[in-house]
Amino acid sequence: MAIAIKSIPTLTDKVAQNFIRKADAATKKRGSVDFGKQISSANKILEKAKMK
Repeated sequence: MAIAIKSIPTLTDKVAQNFIRKADAATKKRGSVDFGKQISSANKILEKAKMK
């Protein structure tokens, strides 16, 4: 027996515009993660193991 394929809902009009506006705002606000401490720690481990 086959399973019916459901249609994919699409955003239209004001809902789509609002979604795009919020997505753009979220990408502008996104932060970056500083991995400086983890890199430093990894380098120390590699130096101790004489791999670097």
